[in-house]
Amino acid sequence: MKMALATWSFPYCSLNEVVGISQALGINAVDMGIDYRPAIDRAALLADPETTGKKIRSLNVVTPCFYYRFGESLDDRNIADPDHYDANIEDFRKVVSFCIAADIKTIFILPGIVNPGQTVASAIEISARALRAFVAIAQEAGITLTIEPHVRSVTESPAMTLTLLDRVPGLKLTLDYSHFVCLGFRQEDIDPLASHAAHIHLRQAKPGELQAKYDYGTINFPTLIGTLKDVGYDGYLVLENVHQTYMNTVYDDVLTEIIRMRDLVARYI
Repeated sequence: MKMALATWSFPYCSLNEVVGISQALGINAVDMGIDYRPAIDRAALLADPETTGKKIRSLNVVTPCFYYRFGESLDDRNIADPDHYDANIEDFRKVVSFCIAADIKTIFILPGIVNPGQTVASAIEISARALRAFVAIAQEAGITLTIEPHVRSVTESPAMTLTLLDRVPGLKLTLDYSHFVCLGFRQEDIDPLASHAAHIHLRQAKPGELQAKYDYGTINFPTLIGTLKDVGYDGYLVLENVHQTYMNTVYDDVLTEIIRMRDLVARYI
């Protein structure tokens, strides 16, 4: 297993500065996304994915995964909304072209939400339809597609997540235990998802708090890493403390929390 940072952990840094932080911390790998100052420019990516991807490759930093969101928010153009199916497919083809040019092997997207007029079952089925199309496009390019189960999504529980996975052969997870822990699930409730993971996010959490300080959360990271070893996981562990309004995650010293997690992970991998 290897470690990586994420651009969205440092919303006020430039992309080059985030790359520099990763190098200074001895990590030398950065997941990239479309949010905040270090973002990949969405308009540039969609207009010319190959050129945009080549610029990322020229940074000479490993980029294990690219986070793409089709709309401007969790609900905007979410994949459980059938009105955006065709447009999202078109955009996803461009995202794949960008990742080929940038030498990024994994993409993560969000699984969608329950939209007005939908049941949970219908939202999951519409999400699955879109994901089956995305998986086919990604696999043809040799790229792994993942979803991140998250708070307020159609995969808010381990059971809902497994239901969606069952409907989409080839789909993998970007697994972040904190999204389940904050909703009250025990670590052992989440562990069955580990065998479906192609990418991992790490940060401390506890019931009611998506992000907790290192010393005050309930996730047992040595056990989590042991679970990953049990299922043969050998991918990236992204140290993903953030400074965001989402779920009130604005009160932590992000760099200190990341360094402490780096040191713990280094002892156990």
